[in-house]
Amino acid sequence: MPTETAAPARHTAFEDAQGLLAGTLLCAFALRMLTSMGLVTGQTAGLGVIGSYLLGLPFGLVFFVVNLPFYWLGYRRMGARFTLKTFACVALLSVFSFVMTPLVSFEVLNPWLGAVMFGLITGTGLLILFRHGGSLGGIGILALTLQESLGWRAGWVQLGFDAVLFAVAFALFSPLTVVQSLLGAVVLNLVIAINHRRDRYIAT
Repeated sequence: MPTETAAPARHTAFEDAQGLLAGTLLCAFALRMLTSMGLVTGQTAGLGVIGSYLLGLPFGLVFFVVNLPFYWLGYRRMGARFTLKTFACVALLSVFSFVMTPLVSFEVLNPWLGAVMFGLITGTGLLILFRHGGSLGGIGILALTLQESLGWRAGWVQLGFDAVLFAVAFALFSPLTVVQSLLGAVVLNLVIAINHRRDRYIAT
């Protein structure tokens, strides 16, 4: 006789709060590692990193401003709860990035190992944010909106954006720097692709 499966329990407000704090702190540390090596990454964070290099402004400030246009799309596509959590994540990452700069430095950090560790740490941080209903906004929201309105596959939209971003990076940085940056982006995307499975979640 089939048994009735209980619905998974939702995360409490406290669990969500610690999850968003932990996830953004991990991502901020990884981005500090990335920028200390002079590397770049993809998506909106990559746009913020390149913008900070070109403008000479703190990453946190550029990243926060770059994300502003995407909140309306997030509200329409994902609702108020997701948008508020995403705004909180972006704000926390921006603040943590300011705080990390004077507190964290690396005397020795091999760029190849640093790129891999950036991908692993950022991927872990993002997974925590996803599990608690947040994100770091930006291109992912735009990609989902275009998929819904125009039928464009979200994955291809994000891939196309990253292709343009890294093409710009090739014009601004040495080929070795861009290749090392690509390694970090590949590791990051593998962590998300392998572990971000909604059908395996226990709580949301």
